[in-house]
Amino acid sequence: MFNDRKPDSENTIVRASNESDFKKIYDATMQVLFKVSYRIVGDEEAAEDLVHDSLIKMHEKDLEFPSVDDAKYWLIRVVKNASLNYAKRKGRERRAYEKALHEDRRQVDSGETEYLKTDAQKRVLAALEKLPQNLKMVLVLREYAELNYKEIGRVMGITEGNVKVRVFRAREQLSKLIGEEDVYLP
Repeated sequence: MFNDRKPDSENTIVRASNESDFKKIYDATMQVLFKVSYRIVGDEEAAEDLVHDSLIKMHEKDLEFPSVDDAKYWLIRVVKNASLNYAKRKGRERRAYEKALHEDRRQVDSGETEYLKTDAQKRVLAALEKLPQNLKMVLVLREYAELNYKEIGRVMGITEGNVKVRVFRAREQLSKLIGEEDVYLP
């Protein structure tokens, strides 16, 4: 690309593999290349590495440029693209890490939740066994069998009003046995 251009009368061709030309290019471009890369990646070490990699790439390809300025513009494009690619890759890695971290938290939370549910179930069942049979039965039919008051009355041979009273009393006693205000029956 730059090898085909004719040098200006004021400029001489600079060759990347020539040690003195490479030093001229390095001295003329290092600061601006670093600034470009750093603005994109936001990390000094990464910016420095990307600039050095771009300079090495230019040296290894043994490129010729009509002037140091042409080398500078070519390097700015190379550094810009390398920095954008780096930033994209780091963004993907960060998102993957955050996703994995979030999933781990959900697994921990669900493990904790599962433990708490199991613990609550054990406590409720133990307390339920301590209730008198008539209260235990209405509560089981109401909460576990999900029958309404009328259906429970039919099953037990008592009035709907009596069912409501027994359910209320059963919850009160269960609440005292468990030691919590709101009893959740898992």
